[in-house]
Order: sequence, then structure tokens, then C-alpha cells
Amino acid sequence: MIIVTGANGVLGRGVVEVLVGLVPAGRIGASVRDPDAASDLADRGVRVRRGDFTEPATLADAFEGAEQVLVVSANTLGDEGRAQHRAAIEAAVAAGAGRVLYTAHQGARHDSPFAAAPDHAAAEDVLATCGVPWTSLRNGFYANTVPMLLGDAASTGELRLPADGPVAWTTREDLAAAAARLLVEGAPDGPTAPLTGPEAVDMAAVAGIVGDLTGRPVRRVVVEDGEYRAALVARGTPEPAAEMLVGMFAASRRGDFAPADPTLAQLTGRPATSIREHLATAFSPAR
Repeated sequence: MIIVTGANGVLGRGVVEVLVGLVPAGRIGASVRDPDAASDLADRGVRVRRGDFTEPATLADAFEGAEQVLVVSANTLGDEGRAQHRAAIEAAVAAGAGRVLYTAHQGARHDSPFAAAPDHAAAEDVLATCGVPWTSLRNGFYANTVPMLLGDAASTGELRLPADGPVAWTTREDLAAAAARLLVEGAPDGPTAPLTGPEAVDMAAVAGIVGDLTGRPVRRVVVEDGEYRAALVARGTPEPAAEMLVGMFAASRRGDFAPADPTLAQLTGRPATSIREHLATAFSPAR
């Protein structure tokens, strides 16, 4: 049985939806914190069981009969998040899984200024000593982050952000399709090649794309990290989240989220979605 954790989340649910089209639903297990929210999957024949990384005892039942477990990384950062990932990996091994897969990040590094990246690197350390074959999916940076970074730039005509470097923005839909393929067709040992969109672009290029899509020019304005952090906090962003965003820009400046790689498109058998295509769903030409 293929077990997918976090199957009520965007990425986990996406993986399950693709899997249902590739293998019989009875071969798929969804591990979720709220089984009622996944009742539609149960109605289609997917085994739905409660599994909560913060309650490791629940994972034994959720992972029962696992041949493979895809551990979708938690949204929690720091020691708490690392403990959750360790619990999930150890539970998968205890359940007898022949392979543990984990959704990591292209920029996974112990020394990264982007807060999530060292957590992913720590999870890879756990995987490396877990005693069974493992795969770390080095996912590109989620493209749905870009509209959040844009804020009101389309209306103000200015995109005010810290200095940045190129990022190979990647859609969760593409990543879900790739993960499902690896679960069905076989995954490599260790970290994958970066699973990314087709190009790495900086925010100046993103501003140009938004201008093209809206018909209103957007000027890229570079601000100091401290100014950006203060502006975020003033708008109500919690300080840890503001610090994480600042760290993201610092990591991008040193190239942690580039270059783009063709592996994702090769896995899915279709071109990876570009950031222009992704933004086109949010912006349309001015009328």
C-alpha cells in the first residue's frame, strides 16, 4: 500500500488525486489529522485513517501495511517541526515500509538563512540513518508564494522587495504529479535532482511579467532587508514569518533556489508550468 501523509493539504491531496488515476484506489492510504475532511476519498475507495505527526501513536495505524510512505513535510518550523518529521519517518520504518519518501526543498541546506531549509536538511539526515531505502524530493519553491510577494504591486506600479536572486518557481500541481509517478514507477535513492519549473527568474522579471499581463508597468524597487521586515510587521505579519521571508531573499541572493532543472518535466511527461502561466490565472490584460 502507498501511504500519503497530509492528504487534506494541497500537495498531499494532489498526490492522492494523481495516484487514483494510476493505481487502484484500494492500494492508496491517506493519513490525515481529520478523517472526516477526507470522506470523499474514502467514498472513492482510498483507505483514510487518522495520523498526526504530533501524536506518533496514531501513525502506527495510519501506516499499517505500508509498502511506501510519502511524508509530506509539516508546516511547523524549528525543533517542533524536526521532531514531527523524525516521528513520521520512524513510524514509516516501524510499519515495514520498503521506502520512505519525503517532500524536501531545492534549497535544503544546514547553513541556509531561509528558516525551512535547515529543517529539510535535518530530515534528510534522519532519512540517511533510518535503515531503509529513502528518497528526498528536492521540490522547487512553490509558485503560489509569488502572488503573496507581489501584494498590491499591480495597482501601485511598484514592487518593493529586498535584493534577490533567481528562483525556479514551481507549482504544487506539477510537484504532486511527479511525486505520484515516483511512487508508482520507482524513486531513486537519496535526494532527487531539483524538481523545478522551467526557468529561474528574479523579481525584476516577475514585475515585467505582471506588467505584461495587466497592461500596467510595474517597477522593481529594491529595499533594505530591515525596511522590508519592519513593513511586514507593521502590516501585522508575525515576526517569525517576517524573518523567514527576509531569509528567503537572502538565500535566493546566494543562488539556493536556482537553477531550473528538466527532471520535473521528464517525470510528468509534460512541460513544467512557468511562472508566467501560473500568474496568468491571477492577472489578465487590462480592458
